[in-house]
Amino acid sequence: MATNIKLKNLPTGYQTIISNGRHSIIGDEPIASKGTDLGFSPEDLILSSIGMCKVATVRFIARKNGWEIGNVEAELGQVVKRGENGKLSTTVNVTIAIEGDITEEQRTELLNQADACFVHRMIEGEWNIEKASVLNEPTLV
Repeated sequence: MATNIKLKNLPTGYQTIISNGRHSIIGDEPIASKGTDLGFSPEDLILSSIGMCKVATVRFIARKNGWEIGNVEAELGQVVKRGENGKLSTTVNVTIAIEGDITEEQRTELLNQADACFVHRMIEGEWNIEKASVLNEPTLV
């Protein structure tokens, strides 16, 4: 199923209403980038997507196997370096804490499955981002 996201950039800072048609959030840039820092930055949203997919995958696999776990928490960080011709290289660091009375083998399996989550595989896969085209009639998000 195709995902469709609509965005409306507001005149204040870089505030952007981001909607999938059912839910909306606010994105923005930090003060240092002349934003108002009232929402997640684009980089925050990318890391959030990766992290959410990983913790949801841990929960899914635990439920599927009947393993009782409590909270699943993750922390993600990124380091971006500029390479040849301005191409960026990004390293994402991920740590995941899984509460529950599970064996080390189960914990290892959950972490391995987290690393195989859909968003992780999607980002590592092939991308074709088409050039922006004109939206004839803007609509409210």
